[in-house]
Parts: sequence; C-alpha cells; structure tokens
Amino acid sequence: MEPGFWHEKWQQQLIGFHQQDINPFLVKYWHTLALPPEAQVFVPLCGKSLDMCFLAEQGHQVIGCELNELAVQQFFEENQLPMQQSAMGVHQHYQTEQVSLYQGDIFTLPPSITAQVSGFYDRAALIAWPESMRTQYAKQLAQLLPQGSVGLLVTLDYPQEALSGPPFAVSPTWVETHLSDDFDIQLLDCQDVLADNPRFVKKEVPWLNEAAYLLRRR
Repeated sequence: MEPGFWHEKWQQQLIGFHQQDINPFLVKYWHTLALPPEAQVFVPLCGKSLDMCFLAEQGHQVIGCELNELAVQQFFEENQLPMQQSAMGVHQHYQTEQVSLYQGDIFTLPPSITAQVSGFYDRAALIAWPESMRTQYAKQLAQLLPQGSVGLLVTLDYPQEALSGPPFAVSPTWVETHLSDDFDIQLLDCQDVLADNPRFVKKEVPWLNEAAYLLRRR
C-alpha cells in the first residue's frame, strides 16, 4: 500500500473504488450532523468523488486531500469547474469557489489547513488501508480534526479471507476499539449490499455490509 500502488491504479484507471453516483448513506444521513451551510467539511483521500459536489451543494466549503494528481485534475475537468492551482508547501492546492483540494500525502498535510473545519466525511479512506496501517491513518485524521467536529464515516465489512482488498474489511468491533479514544461513535445504519457489488459476488464473498457511523471528535 505504498503511494506507487495508488498512482498506478489511477494511471491505469483501475478505480473500482470510485462511485459513479453519490453515496446513498451520505444523502440519507448527512443532515443528522446538523452542520450549518457555511461549515467547512474535510474529505480525506477524496479522489474525484461526486460526494464532494453533494457537500458543496449543501452550501459547505469542501476541503479535500488526495494523493494522486490525476484524480484531482479529473475532478475539476469532469465537473467542468474552473480552478486555480498553486503550491502550498509540499502539496499542490487546487481551488474553485466551494471546493479546495490539496494534492499530496495526508500524513504531511499541515493541521492549519483543517483548523476551521467543523465537519468531515470518510467514505473511501478508512477502508483503503490494510489493518496494519489503518490505526496510523485514524490517528492522523483525529489530529487534523478540531475538537467538537462531527463526521459521517461509511465502512464496508466482509470476511477478509474471501477477498484481498482494497477496499478492506472494517468491522464494527474495529471501529469501536480503535476510534473510541478520539471519537464518540454512533451507528446510524448497516445494510447488506452484496447484490449491488458484482466484484464481491463474482469472488463468492458470502456477505458484504455497508455501515454508516456518526463520529464526534472529543
């Protein structure tokens, strides 16, 4: 799971993790965070997700961090958004009216970038890490988020031995064990989505659960 792994995926456009539609849990549960329209919302490992467009449509100022340059460029091109690019330390900063994306490593993202955020959204970041690296990412996310900020976390869970990730299986037990030191956790929903994921069906994965959690940074 070195950076080269993701750069190769984007270069070859092997991006099955990219959803062509806005995530249903985002549409259904975002309002439960009760964020004001003008709130800044952080989206880690954002790719070119259309979920950022949904968040901007709610009035939010979206701040994303994405490792791959092509992903960031495609987000602006495919959504026909004019943008300005500038260097921001070791990151490249891409800016349009309501979306500000920082291209580079999330582990070197300055905390000042997210100091004013009050919301966050993680749909494809936590599940992108194998278990051996996941805790490090979770701690970095916590360090970037101000106390009191609230977020929506969407995970996938399945028998990990049935399929090599990514996406990797993240169980409710893992969430409670590894996130509870930094976040208050509330399970909002959990649904079997196996039928909607042909790759998992083809690999004969017996079950696939998608869960949504409300997290509040302590």
